[in-house]
Amino acid sequence: MLKDKAVVVTGASKGIGNAVALEFAKKGANIVVNYRSSEPTKLIEEINALGVKALAVKADVSDFEQAKSLVDTCINEFGNLDVLVNNAGITKDTLIMRMSEEDFDSVIKTNLKGAFNMIKHASKFMIKAKRGSIINMSSVVGLTGNMGQANYAASKAGIIGLTYSAAKEFALRGITCNAIAPGFIKTDMTDVLSDSVKEKILENIPLKRFGQPEEVARLAVFLAENRYITGQVMNIDGGMVMN
Repeated sequence: MLKDKAVVVTGASKGIGNAVALEFAKKGANIVVNYRSSEPTKLIEEINALGVKALAVKADVSDFEQAKSLVDTCINEFGNLDVLVNNAGITKDTLIMRMSEEDFDSVIKTNLKGAFNMIKHASKFMIKAKRGSIINMSSVVGLTGNMGQANYAASKAGIIGLTYSAAKEFALRGITCNAIAPGFIKTDMTDVLSDSVKEKILENIPLKRFGQPEEVARLAVFLAENRYITGQVMNIDGGMVMN
């Protein structure tokens, strides 16, 4: 279903975004790999080796015009935009009493406004084509909150509200919009945690392990391929948050 489709993955230079871009490529999709600082040369080579096209585009999605340029580049290169994965995100963790206004604003601007910017520009082409899939990366902390992450949790909770609203607005246009809420996934962010912190986290995960980026990536592909799922938040957290 994804062969020759055009997929934009924001924040794809490493971690979950990297795995998502590669998984879509394995399904035969052409990929626009967005990054802000670290050029994903190895990822581009891996995708090209699969026999599909990959294009690395540097852009800060929190900037409205740069987000537009990213979408326009995809359209100019591939002629369409079938799947948008809003994965770009940053963290600036600290307690509220120590959190600066800049720390709060920058996280909201990248994580939440960045997703809005991309949806705003991408939906124009999806509406015209009467098809498309939008997948937003939220987080379990957007559902539960977390000490020291008020800015990040607020941005990820906002992603959920944005997802619900977009799903309702675009449904009649043949466009689905869903959110993925990962728990603790093994990435650079979790690798820096001490063993004692990791053990404490694992106590609250029924499956007693961290998730793999590839597991999140396969869920993203599933949501893109299934045309009768929209307006949903899919937890992938080893059972850590059970509703």
